[in-house]
Amino acid sequence: MARLPRLNLPNVAQHITQRGHNREACFANDEDCAAYMHHLREAAEKHEVAIHAFVLMTNHVHILATPKTADGVTKLMQGVGRNYVPYFNYVHGRSGTLWEGRYKSCLVASDAYLLECYRYIELNPVKPGLVDRAEDYRWSSHKSNAYGLPSTILTPHALYKKLGKNREERLEAYRRLFDAHQPKATKVEIETMLDKGLVLGNDSFKKQVEKLLGRNVRPRKAGRPVGSVKKRDAGV
Repeated sequence: MARLPRLNLPNVAQHITQRGHNREACFANDEDCAAYMHHLREAAEKHEVAIHAFVLMTNHVHILATPKTADGVTKLMQGVGRNYVPYFNYVHGRSGTLWEGRYKSCLVASDAYLLECYRYIELNPVKPGLVDRAEDYRWSSHKSNAYGLPSTILTPHALYKKLGKNREERLEAYRRLFDAHQPKATKVEIETMLDKGLVLGNDSFKKQVEKLLGRNVRPRKAGRPVGSVKKRDAGV
């Protein structure tokens, strides 16, 4: 079955992830992470994609970003891959593919869902116990979003800016988002929409996306298609 085109809309945030081939490491050390961030920053500037949050894990990455054009995220990830993969292969004496197939992405509504994606991404190192707190992990956007560490790659989302009237209020409000654990149901919903390449948002947002793109953006029900059942029952 042919793969459906990704859901892409200009000026709508996307949660993006990409894993190492066979879940093998795509970052072996800090130098690799620095190289990836360099190429990500260059590609984001070139293709006009605003990066809001990120985390580099040993064998995968998560990015929250908003493109100015419908194909901005596609060009972003292609640009990063064209530069980072040859670097990684050369430095580590390997060849061939680095990533496990295509990157995955889902559209994200600019409401509480978007803030939950911020949390999900920056809490990624906490989940497997790599660190006790998000701020203890070096290769993520958390210290910038929560404590104001200067960043040359991050662009605050409009919803982030609404967290407070000034910089200190925003930082404090953002830190409070991490005081409690993220509900398991929220994690499952984020992971499901991301894996299926659909839409993370309420029904109203999904209807808007369906109208703009002219296609269904909701998970299909499990089971055999109705037409197949009818043909089987008819002995076809």
